[in-house]
Amino acid sequence: MTSNQDHLPTGQPDDGAPRGKVIVSVDAMGSDQGPSVVVAGCARSARSDSDLGFLLHGDSAVLEPLVARQPALTGRCTIVHADETVTMDDKPSHVMRHGKKTSMWSTIGALKSGQAHAAVSCGNTGALMAVSMIQLRRMEGVNRPAIACLWPARGKHGFNTMLDVGADIKAEAEDLLAYAIMGVTYFRNGFGEERPRVGLLNVGTEEHKGRAEIKEAHELIADHAEIGRYEFVGFVEGSDIPSDRVDVIVTDGFTGNIALKTGEGTAKLVADFLRESLKSSALALLGAMLAKGALGKLTARIDPRRVNGGVFLGLNGTVVKSHGSADATGVAAAIGLAAKLAQSGYHGRMAERLVIAAQAVQNAADASAQNGDRS
Repeated sequence: MTSNQDHLPTGQPDDGAPRGKVIVSVDAMGSDQGPSVVVAGCARSARSDSDLGFLLHGDSAVLEPLVARQPALTGRCTIVHADETVTMDDKPSHVMRHGKKTSMWSTIGALKSGQAHAAVSCGNTGALMAVSMIQLRRMEGVNRPAIACLWPARGKHGFNTMLDVGADIKAEAEDLLAYAIMGVTYFRNGFGEERPRVGLLNVGTEEHKGRAEIKEAHELIADHAEIGRYEFVGFVEGSDIPSDRVDVIVTDGFTGNIALKTGEGTAKLVADFLRESLKSSALALLGAMLAKGALGKLTARIDPRRVNGGVFLGLNGTVVKSHGSADATGVAAAIGLAAKLAQSGYHGRMAERLVIAAQAVQNAADASAQNGDRS
């Protein structure tokens, strides 16, 4: 089965990227299915990539026997004890104040201190973003970080990128411009697309539609296409998300998260309906047997585990959020994504373009203010 490790990223590292063994800091206690799944995911990653090493954060009494049962992790995994765990019910504000003894805090701390090149957690998304922002800080030119996801699509690369899908429910026009630049850098380094196509998600493609900040963002993203090295296709609708019209879909976290969860739910519904139909009669079962190869390819292509992992963009470090319900295959995909992103050097190039864009926006605002004073 193909995983997203085969797709992201392929760019060459810059001076800030590791050139030898890549160390991934992993929160072992955040999974809905328990630490055994996370350890099994690390072992899968280790078997597929000999250059990976792991810092595994959590209760050492629980983790030591689990790691001992995975020969692939021998000599490649260090357990970092943490007394506490962030639960899915914990509020981000509480974790920010009282979470320093948790496995999640320790996981991001190892990235901050330079002990690891990337971090992965299956835990509480809001808490993970809060902890990451506190420890890693935002990149210059970023007001609100974003979570980027891969979306199966008809285009030549097989995937589109959408952001934000849940980091923040708000986004001003300048934030959406930053999302465009971050998403483009992520996509370019992942798929080797020199000038990715950017679309701004809206309720219609007509320029008069949408909220005021969406219309303002449309103008900003169009004006900064050369700085960001992308092609702006204008407004796109929900039906364009999996299309071959666009590579990077920009939206606020509220809309993006609803779109993502709707897509995931619809895919599961279709898969369940298909499974029921194929078992509905003897003739249907025979047809399923004859189409087994084609159905297997379809299942592999839409398998959500192979694109498991939302990337936190706009922070001074590479953090990947895995689905809380991910199995070992999904955890391995998230780890592989984190490791390859760390190797790609995308971070330095993103930082450079964000600073240039932010300065250009500020210069335009200053010029407008001066013209207003003269009038």
